[in-house]
Order: sequence, then C-alpha cells, then structure tokens
Amino acid sequence: MLRFILKKIGVLLPTFFGVTVVAFIFIRMLPGDPVMLMAGERGMSDERHAELMQQFGFDRPIIVQYGSYMADLVRGDLGTSIITKKPVLEEFLTLFPATIELSLFAIIIAVLVGLPAGIIAAVKRGSFFDHTVMTAALTGYSMPIFWWGLLLIILFSGILGWTPVSGRINLLYYFEPVTGFMLIDSLLSGQEGAFRSALSHLILPSVVLSTIPLAVIARQTRSAMLEVLGEDYVRTARAKGLGPGRVIGLHALRNALIPVVTVIGLQVGVLFAGAILTETIFSWPGIGKWMVDSIFRRDYPSVQGGLLMIAAIVMLVNLVVDLLYGLINPQIRHNS
Repeated sequence: MLRFILKKIGVLLPTFFGVTVVAFIFIRMLPGDPVMLMAGERGMSDERHAELMQQFGFDRPIIVQYGSYMADLVRGDLGTSIITKKPVLEEFLTLFPATIELSLFAIIIAVLVGLPAGIIAAVKRGSFFDHTVMTAALTGYSMPIFWWGLLLIILFSGILGWTPVSGRINLLYYFEPVTGFMLIDSLLSGQEGAFRSALSHLILPSVVLSTIPLAVIARQTRSAMLEVLGEDYVRTARAKGLGPGRVIGLHALRNALIPVVTVIGLQVGVLFAGAILTETIFSWPGIGKWMVDSIFRRDYPSVQGGLLMIAAIVMLVNLVVDLLYGLINPQIRHNS
C-alpha cells in the first residue's frame, strides 16, 4: 500500500509544477496594466508608474519573475495582494470555509439524490422512473448554471419568497467568526434564528451548484449498476435465493462503486468551477467571487495563489479517490 501511495504522489508533483507555469503565464496574458488599474480614474505619473512596476517586480524579465515566485512558493509564501496589501494565503484561508460549506452541501445533495436515483433507474430499467431520471439528468447536465441560478432566484426568492436572494446570513445577525463555517458559527453564537437564517441562505446556491454533479452521478451510477447486474456472480446470488436487497447492496453496488467514486472525485473540480458562477450570482463571499474580482483587478498574486490552492485541493481529492480504489478493490492496488 505504501508503494501505491508513493507512486500516486510522484505523479502529482510534476502536475503541480505544470500548474504553477500555467497559472503564472495565464494571468500575464490578460490585457491591462495592473499598476494603472490601481490608480483608477485618477491616473499616475510615469515616474510613479515606473516606481510601482519596480516595487512589484513587473519590470523584470518573465523568467526572473517566475524564479522569484517559485522561490517564495517553496517557502509557503503565495505573495501579497496588490489591491488589499494582505497576504494571499491569509485571504484564501479566510474565504475558503464559505466555498467549502457551499461545495460540501452541494456534493451531499448530489450524492444523496443521484446515487439512489441511479440505482433505482438501473433496477427498473426501461420503466417510467428510469426514463424520467435520465431525462432530468440530461436536462440538468445541459443547463447553464447562471441561467438555472437566476431562474430559481426569480421563482423561490422573487415570486414565492421562500429563500433569501444573496449572502450567507441575514444582516440582523452579527457575531465574530470562529470556524468560518456559517452554520457552525451561527449555532455557537447562541442567537435565536441565526442558524435558520444561515441554512435558508445556503439552500438555494447549494441546489444550483449540485445540479451538474447530481446529473453525472445519477447517469454513471445507472450505467455501472446495469453492467454489474448482468455479471455471472449476481445471477448466481439470485439463484441461491438471496433477497433483492442483499444482491443489489452487497454484491452489485460494491463493485459498481469504483466508477461512481471516480466520478464523485472528479466532480470536485466541477464544483470549484461552478462555484465561481454560483458565488457571483448569489453574492456568496467565497473564493469563487474573490477570484473573479481579482481577475478584473489584475491582482496577479491573488489569481496565481487562488489557482494554485484550488489545483492543489483538486489533486489532493483525486489522490484520496485513488486510495479509495485500493480499499474498495485491492486488485487495483496490486496491479499499480
């Protein structure tokens, strides 16, 4: 198992290095001068512009800037925001709990709904339920997040008035953050109604963000279950007189979980990509909205640091998924 883990980690290192190159070059391909954007409409003199370019190191050759950036990265320094003058890592860690809370609830919704829907659709293949689930999954997968989000806001917030439009909690409540997770902090605050307010703000953006992962999980679960249900060992289990619950849950589902776990792991990247739009639509103060704002302001260190941290988290999740493969099916571990 140790050899299996070390091999997977060895693959991640060059991948992460490639991400640093892409992140560094990508932000510098965007049009606009970050120093001039700092000045806004007031403008600045050529002397002040040259002084700031030298201060931030933008006047040096690209390869020298990259070398300096990598040297700081090795020390755990992601740089300092050009706009806020705060360390990028500090800003990321401050906003990250909001994105984690949103993404966690979204993937919980996707798994709790998508997994059973896919299993039942496979067991009742060709039925009305099967066709309904697959049609809904295709519709959910094809629907743009920004359009779906605005549609739900109009329906549930504008017309029905069931959920808030934006933010993480009602402005009537104020308390110092302890964990950064609004649901937990609202409970710790002891303020009556705070938890309910935080939960009501979380529901709609979580549903919007979960739509695509839910559709993918449902379709993949159905496909994997159909393949497994046709295997000889499943027919043998049925011939022995085992009940449908044991056949499906014990024999079929465990072997069908490997591709499903793969899909769930891959959806982490989808969640972060979707979070950018979702957080922007719902004014959710997480890293997605922070990244969009940083791109518009040409805040090089913030965009680079945000991209690297997100990439590192996605790779870490994929590593965990690979390790789960080895636990679910030891044969994969031995053949790797």
